[in-house]
Amino acid sequence: MPDKKYLATISILVKDRQTHAMQVNQILTDNGHIILARLGVNLSKSCVSNCTALITVAVEGGSEEIKTLTEKINSLYGIVAKATIVSD
Repeated sequence: MPDKKYLATISILVKDRQTHAMQVNQILTDNGHIILARLGVNLSKSCVSNCTALITVAVEGGSEEIKTLTEKINSLYGIVAKATIVSD
């Protein structure tokens, strides 16, 4: 029986966007099949280096897919990721 599908958001705080963007983007690309939408915000408009960014990703997938994606992102140094399931 297939895993039930859930809608969720994953909020990702990237403490140094320039250093970690490639790693985060690779994980998101690898999981693009469950990503519905993505919003990235540079928290400091005039930041040139060591910029903090916030990414919010809307996903639809099984609970294990969402959990695994969140854990992969959260395991990166300088990254904090939290998932919130918004449907059941």
